[in-house]
Amino acid sequence: MHLKIFWVFFKVGMLGYGGGPSSIPLVHKEVVDTHKWMTDEAFQDALAIGNVLPGPIATKLGGYIGYLQKGWLGLANAVFATILPTIIQMIILLKLFTEFKDLEWVQGMSNGVMPVVGVMLAILTYEFLAKAKARTTWQFIILFTLIAFLLLVVLEIHPAIIILFIVVFSLFRKEGRI
Repeated sequence: MHLKIFWVFFKVGMLGYGGGPSSIPLVHKEVVDTHKWMTDEAFQDALAIGNVLPGPIATKLGGYIGYLQKGWLGLANAVFATILPTIIQMIILLKLFTEFKDLEWVQGMSNGVMPVVGVMLAILTYEFLAKAKARTTWQFIILFTLIAFLLLVVLEIHPAIIILFIVVFSLFRKEGRI
């Protein structure tokens, strides 16, 4: 059974090019139609829950279905099988990139990607700022940015600690304790 779970989600990881939307039909075909591990209704429920949680849908579905089939080992097996193709592809691409990094066209490609990524991050930042502005004031945004800069750059506090603090603070504030 573990080999079946691994093979099903390895195929999903290999063939689900393009992320979640392309993986969902593959998972459905394997899990509902081929192996009959779930009903259509159970799959729809799993998909609905998976869409609410953060992270890639293929790994969430794989983990949940693997857990239903074989417990925690099934969960680990399915998640590993889902991400293994990406790990292999990244290793191959990085190996090829480092092998041919001195070629002019590879350097040009690398240099061309950096500005595109910078623009994408700038657009994402602008979109986040626009959403934040709709819910708060410029003074709060500027103060928050300065405090975040101080904590991250000057005091070198790990971002995860700051995010955890913000989440806890927000939860207590929402409940009216602060």
